[in-house]
Amino acid sequence: MNRQEKPPVDNLTELMEFVLLGFADMPQLQWFLFGLFLIIYIIILMSNGTIFLITKMDPALQSPMYFFLANFSFLEICYVSATLPRMLMNLGTQRRRISLIACATQMCFVLIFAGTECLLLAVMAYDRYVAICNPLHYPLVMNNRVCILLAIGSWTIGIPVMIGHTYQIFSLSFCRSKQINHFFCDIPPILKLACGDTFVNEALVYIVAVVFVMVPFLLILGSYSKIVSIILKLPSATNRAKAFSTCSSHLMVVMLFFGSGIIAYLRPNSRHSEETDKVLSLFYAILTPMLNPMIYSLRNKDVIMALRKLLCK
Repeated sequence: MNRQEKPPVDNLTELMEFVLLGFADMPQLQWFLFGLFLIIYIIILMSNGTIFLITKMDPALQSPMYFFLANFSFLEICYVSATLPRMLMNLGTQRRRISLIACATQMCFVLIFAGTECLLLAVMAYDRYVAICNPLHYPLVMNNRVCILLAIGSWTIGIPVMIGHTYQIFSLSFCRSKQINHFFCDIPPILKLACGDTFVNEALVYIVAVVFVMVPFLLILGSYSKIVSIILKLPSATNRAKAFSTCSSHLMVVMLFFGSGIIAYLRPNSRHSEETDKVLSLFYAILTPMLNPMIYSLRNKDVIMALRKLLCK
């Protein structure tokens, strides 16, 4: 009787594993995609790493704006490292299995870093708001202690929420196919594999997305509405252009990241498509971190000067 009660070892293994399909529907492009994403990963590491280094080393970049930019660049490295190495391994080895614990861990880190990015972008918008709308009090308001507290808050506030959110998702039973039609363990494709009613889980996804995506986004919009109104009142066209240039890079990054994130997580379930989710995830999880350093370096004279100094050494 005891032997009959014990499930086979193979079945236990299947219960504890998922299969990340990724780009399995394009078998002829596996090595091309491996090379492409490897190059993208190297570019992200080198470009964000360079910005992080120059903001720490160059005396001209020792201001709150560049302190937050250094945090942002380091965050981008962490963010892509939560997904791209696993995707590269799957493309290179064609072994797409991932254990339930590894899948939960990956999702948790992705959620933590995504939440941190939303909060950090809101903090960076607040920094620009104080610099432009209240320049005389800027050194006092954005002092070293305040900057450190804002950065620590951005990095840590979401940790308990995202750990709890991940635990709640992986407490579900998964009785359907173990195949995840995605290149990492994201919430929508995981919930599609769950048994029974997932209404509560989906409602919590919307609540977390509103708190960590929509609220920071609305705060950013509020900050920029004030910034634009102040800039338009400046008498000199040169001053207006200079003020806009200090914000344009950050605003472009905000639109890229929040635009794809909001479409991915806050659109109605009826409009969810696995292929669309995959493309949107590629955009905000991989392409945006690659474009961000280019946006900041190409549109920022101080960063360009610091890069020239570093290259001339």
